Amino acid sequence: MKLVPLSDRVVLKELKAEETTASGIVLPGQAQEKPQQAEVIAVGPGGVVDGKEIVMNVKVGQKVIYSKYAGTEVKLGEEKFTVVRQNDILAVVED
Repeated sequence: MKLVPLSDRVVLKELKAEETTASGIVLPGQAQEKPQQAEVIAVGPGGVVDGKEIVMNVKVGQKVIYSKYAGTEVKLGEEKFTVVRQNDILAVVED
């Protein structure tokens, strides 16, 4: 199966959360914060949303930072994805 976002939506796959702190302490699963960094898996076509023309500014493969409580989590097979609106993406991470 494949997720194809509509309108100004973007499908993200969360990047793995840090399991150790900077000082080397290993964190259990419950103590880890939900990661806010993700990789863009699919991008909708944009178009007119609420009377405004939306141009998509992100591309598949980019790493992004998104709002902490944004989006809808979706499980497809064994993988988890988050579907967000483009305006919930705060920044693109460049190397």
